[in-house]
Formats: sequence, C-alpha cells, structure tokens
Amino acid sequence: MVLLTMIARIPDGLPLAASMQDDEQVGRKLIEYQNQAKLLFKKLNFQSPKQCTIESVPYYFHYLIERDVCYLVLCEKNFSKRSAFSFLEDIAAEFNRLYGRQVSTVSRPYTLIEFDNYIQKAKKNYIDSRVRRNLNSLNNELQDVQRIMVQNIDDVLQRGTVLSELDTKAQNLSILSKKYKKEATNLNLKSMYIKLTVAAVFVILLFLYFYVL
Repeated sequence: MVLLTMIARIPDGLPLAASMQDDEQVGRKLIEYQNQAKLLFKKLNFQSPKQCTIESVPYYFHYLIERDVCYLVLCEKNFSKRSAFSFLEDIAAEFNRLYGRQVSTVSRPYTLIEFDNYIQKAKKNYIDSRVRRNLNSLNNELQDVQRIMVQNIDDVLQRGTVLSELDTKAQNLSILSKKYKKEATNLNLKSMYIKLTVAAVFVILLFLYFYVL
C-alpha cells in the first residue's frame, strides 16, 4: 500500500505537493516519515541516482527524479517495487504536464497541493491488485527495478551519507587510475632513456678504445 506521496524540487528541496492516508490515526504515525522525506529532499542533488529505494523500518521509500523534480512514495514492504515505480512514473508524467512550467517559479511550500486529487485517484488504481498485475505484465519499458540501489534511511540521514557518494568514489578512482597510468608511462620512458644513454656511452668508449687509443 502507498502510505505517503511527496513531490519536491531538487535544487532546494522545496516540497511542492503531498498526499497522505485519509485515516487520521495512520496520518499521525506518518509525520515522522514525512520529516524524513523532507530531510532526504535536502540531501538529493543532480548527481543522485535517478531511481532509488531507501529502507526506513518497517517501510520503504521509493523515489524517482525527473526534470529537476523528485517524486517519492512511502510503501509497505510487501508492495511491489515495480508497481511503486510505475505509480511514480504515472504521477511524474501528469505533474509535469500540469505544472512543468511552474516548478522553477514556486516560492512557497506545497503551492501545488491541489495535485493531491490526482494522486488519490492514481493510488486507488495501484492498490487494486488486479490493476497491479496488469501493470506488471505491461510495463516492459520500465528498467529492471531489481537493479535500483537500496539504502538505509539511517545511512542517508543520520550518518550524513550523500547519495552521490558512490559516483564520487568511482570518479576519484578513475582519476587516480589515469594518474598512475601516466606516471607509469613516464617511468618507462625514463628507464628507456637511461638504457639508451648507457648504451651510447658504452659505444663511445669502445670507439675511443679501438680507434683513438
């Protein structure tokens, strides 16, 4: 089941729209997860994975980034990841159609809260198990969700782990690899020059010994 849906702008983490369970008791319990989502929005940037699953016991956050906007849902663990990302694709397409040109000019949180009406309608479709089964069979264009990075919310929020850390490490390793390769090439050239110099000196000494002395 989709418990919480939030939409935020990536550059500054500003919440644009949100939708929670209608059940008042459940809604109160979700405040903590809503706050976690807001902190997560602040940590996302243009280098963050475009799709990601983050565990926050006993639930999962799934998010999708498109056109500088992050679409995020909080789901029960037994809710299909493929359905969750299909749901995100759905609301992302509609949100961009309705508000794509307004996103960069919004200055107040939840300015586009009226989008909750569409989220509620879409959620009802995805809750229906028969609809979810049809979506699972038809959604061949969606990338393999098993490859989507799964992280723990504590690692992301409490320990200050940046979601782009793996990309940064990979880039650093690539730079170091190029550096060491260049140094190795220079050492090989120096070694070759030394050998040639020694050979040249040896030839000159032989010449002097046989022809001059």
